[in-house]
Amino acid sequence: MLDDLKYIHSRDAQDALGIAEKQWQQLQYKYQVSSIKYQNIENVVWAGMGGSAWPAMFVNSWPTLPIPLEIVRNYSLPPYVNKNTLLVASSYSGNTEETLSALEDGESKGAQIVIITSGGKLAEIAQAKNYPLFLIPTGLQPRMSSFYFYAAAVQLFILAGLADVSKQQELASAANWLSGETATWRPDVPTTQNQAKKIAYELVGKSVVVYAGPLLAPAANKWKISMNENAKNLSWWNQYSEFSHNEFIGWSSHPIDKPFAVVEIRSNLEHPRVQKRFEISEKLLSGKRPAPQVVEPLGNTVPEQLIWSANLGEFVSIYLAILNGVNPTPVDLIEKLKKELG
Repeated sequence: MLDDLKYIHSRDAQDALGIAEKQWQQLQYKYQVSSIKYQNIENVVWAGMGGSAWPAMFVNSWPTLPIPLEIVRNYSLPPYVNKNTLLVASSYSGNTEETLSALEDGESKGAQIVIITSGGKLAEIAQAKNYPLFLIPTGLQPRMSSFYFYAAAVQLFILAGLADVSKQQELASAANWLSGETATWRPDVPTTQNQAKKIAYELVGKSVVVYAGPLLAPAANKWKISMNENAKNLSWWNQYSEFSHNEFIGWSSHPIDKPFAVVEIRSNLEHPRVQKRFEISEKLLSGKRPAPQVVEPLGNTVPEQLIWSANLGEFVSIYLAILNGVNPTPVDLIEKLKKELG
């Protein structure tokens, strides 16, 4: 089925696979923001939902910041937010109600504000109040624009003096490298040679559980988002070593034949003890859970492994959508939910 290009096109009418193949280009996008004139920043709060919050998770793995960074997926901000807080209000549509509410809360607390969006109310507020605005290109589903957000985050933190200027070039170089890797996941590459297609076949008909260590945890989260929205497939994620302290024992009871598929993103850059936990957990849970689909990220650096793993998950989820018989692009139920909420 996944080697039938005509069938793939009939299911993927909006060419989600074509978008996934070009996502590496998003990482090289340069925003028309020349300076961030903020001072005495003691902490960063990133307010966003779904894929608009995900890039901040990436920043916590790479390039990392010298001050605390907290992600807020909520209507209100932590009580510590004040004039020394850099508040990043992030929403692709610019109309996400939780993010707009958090922005209003941040303004009342005197936070220093930056906006990342493609338009909507957030862009209007940024322009009216002269907030720094990272304006993302339009025309994509929000979850498929995540690398635009990641590029914006790296540029933002460089301008704010919280990351070294070399990080932007490092990300651009990693993007160039990724462009060659994605060629092996294209729909015209047969299943026998296509890692993304092979994994999709292993996941079909199952709820997908994705695990990673701390460094690659953002990629596991992105797999979960992509499985939910692209494949319309129930999915969860967690990370080691938290897994070892609770969820590990949850797999040990009945029924043995559980309706799940397990994916483990095992990076050779993780702490050696985390790598050991993956191996021992697989041995001790043998026969108690499905054997994991082990993904060993390519790349020699954290940013390379992050973007490689995230992009692989995008391809896998789109192929899984096709196997599920659904169009990977629209999310009609989310639009109905927003309409019901008014």
